Amino acid sequence: MISPLLANVFLHYVFDLWIAWWRKNQCRGDVVVVPGTAAQRWSADDFVIGFEHKREAEACLEALRDRFAKFGLKLHPTKTRLIEFGRFATERRKRRGECRPETFDFLGFTHVCGNTRGLGLFTIRRYTVAKRMRATLAAIKQQLRKRWHHPVGETAGWLRSVVQGWLNYHAVPDNSRRLSRFVDEVSKLWLQALRRRSQKAKRRWTWSRMHRLVREHLPRPHVIHPYPNVRFRARLKVGAV
Repeated sequence: MISPLLANVFLHYVFDLWIAWWRKNQCRGDVVVVPGTAAQRWSADDFVIGFEHKREAEACLEALRDRFAKFGLKLHPTKTRLIEFGRFATERRKRRGECRPETFDFLGFTHVCGNTRGLGLFTIRRYTVAKRMRATLAAIKQQLRKRWHHPVGETAGWLRSVVQGWLNYHAVPDNSRRLSRFVDEVSKLWLQALRRRSQKAKRRWTWSRMHRLVREHLPRPHVIHPYPNVRFRARLKVGAV
């Protein structure tokens, strides 16, 4: 395995420069390329490309396979998919008598075609990938077992940092249910760990007492990130030179 730094340089030539050329010379419609994070970039399968026209998407996929093959690389056979997704996908599929648009997982979120509640405008809903959340909860459960006999305050501080870190990444709009479920599941795991200390602890740690402990130490789930169109909005400053 080569280092992430070398992989980034390698893929900059293999993919970044190539897709920029392809978008400029082979496409007439809009093309949007969304890469993964820098830490994940070496895996070479963490990017999404959006096309306005289906035929251009199909042509790019075939050309991308050939491009990677020249450098001894290949696209992941199960993760690489060509799907109909976007503003008009639901309407078009409905006219053809097909089911809702497919979803895809990217950077820890499941992306779903949706509509805003008020105006019914198209929006992309993002939900924490269920499999990822179960894996995180399983890891927390294992750590709590190792901390059974640690002071409650010490474990509370550790859990607070873990939960807050998870929320800092996953607290995006439309993901409120997953946020609340995550905190609820962590609370249940913590209660189980406290009750397993002894028979006396099992009787002493009631749910009412646990709720007070959770309210005191664990962060409350709430959305902290804006919608993407707000985060990446660029404004011109009029009158400034």
